[in-house]
Amino acid sequence: MINRAFSFCLTLTLLLVSVLANAQQQDTEHGALNQFFRSNDKIYVIVGVLVIIFLGIVLFLINLDRKISKLEQRDKK
Repeated sequence: MINRAFSFCLTLTLLLVSVLANAQQQDTEHGALNQFFRSNDKIYVIVGVLVIIFLGIVLFLINLDRKISKLEQRDKK
């Protein structure tokens, strides 16, 4: 069960990295809004909030996976 949770977390991390890499490519296209966020250092707040939300979702899924595996083991007995 932990291997599935780890592989799920790894998949989500790779997906997040690819999304962030794509967002940086679009940075040059939509310059006004990005310059506004970067000039006021609000981009770091946005990235921080996104990281906190992402970590919360990952921890919730790991906890849920553990509970389900315990229920499966109890059901087998």
